[in-house]
Amino acid sequence: MDGTLLNEQLEISEGNRQAIREAQAKGVHVVLSTGRSLLTCRDYAKSLELNSYLVTVNGSEVWDSKGSLVERTLLHNDHIEAMMELTKKHGAQFWAVSTDKVWRENFPENCAEMEWLKFGFNIADDEVRKLVLEELSKNKELEISNSSLTNIEVNAVGINKARALNRVCQELGITMGHVIAMGDSLNDIAMITEAGVGVAMGNAQDVVKQAADWVTGTNVEDGVAQAIRHWVL
Repeated sequence: MDGTLLNEQLEISEGNRQAIREAQAKGVHVVLSTGRSLLTCRDYAKSLELNSYLVTVNGSEVWDSKGSLVERTLLHNDHIEAMMELTKKHGAQFWAVSTDKVWRENFPENCAEMEWLKFGFNIADDEVRKLVLEELSKNKELEISNSSLTNIEVNAVGINKARALNRVCQELGITMGHVIAMGDSLNDIAMITEAGVGVAMGNAQDVVKQAADWVTGTNVEDGVAQAIRHWVL
């Protein structure tokens, strides 16, 4: 969504809306596959009148068209506590997603009793971000990606948007070969490489463009609509 479907004002353009409407009219399942939680993407899905699945928190959750949870994979609480210590050690900004809330720069005292889906670091300093990445990479139970050049996103190992979309495909009785996936950041690479057609946004990170089959316009040029019109309609 961010950097892909949404413009810089975090809005969905009319061009993107129209292309999505036309795709759905042809029977195409349009799925938001996002790093956002259900709470922060559900209104967008409703505004688009989507009638398919939702993949949230980088694939930690899959929701069906009726809003029922299909599957959920949690981060171990020990890992959450360790990452909190990393933020203190390096003076890093953070956010974290529990099953019921997005926490930003404040943290519940009973965090060990809660269910966690993702932890994120915001680190503008390249050297500090590199140090944090090195420490995180030592833990093989973590899946590490990003949704911008200055952040780090952490899920449980093996959790990514491709895995979640595979589950959606199973539910729909299709394969990933029937999927077109679009994105701009590291948390999109797995689905872009596994999809039948992987599309990078014009504003995507270079490594994402290298992994993609095709590069569309930027998120402020209705790049999603361009890709739908080229590959779907």
